[in-house]
Amino acid sequence: MFVVVSRQTLIESRFSTVICAPIYSAHEGLSTQVAVGVAEGLKHDSSIHCDELVSLPKTALSNFVGALSPGKRGELKRALRVAVDAED
Repeated sequence: MFVVVSRQTLIESRFSTVICAPIYSAHEGLSTQVAVGVAEGLKHDSSIHCDELVSLPKTALSNFVGALSPGKRGELKRALRVAVDAED
């Protein structure tokens, strides 16, 4: 399972791919991981792994599972900044 981390304008654009982060059931508590679970629409506790970003074709994204709250989106942004070394 993947979470799309691309900008909404890119998702809605003519480009055929989006940037995604995989979701795994393992969570090691790294600063590049975001804990997610039932509150986000998943069946069990999981973790978004921002240090494993991939580009996927939009056609590969077939099933909408859930969404991140504003707080979780903030956690995701922080984890992405750490993963790509974009700290201020």
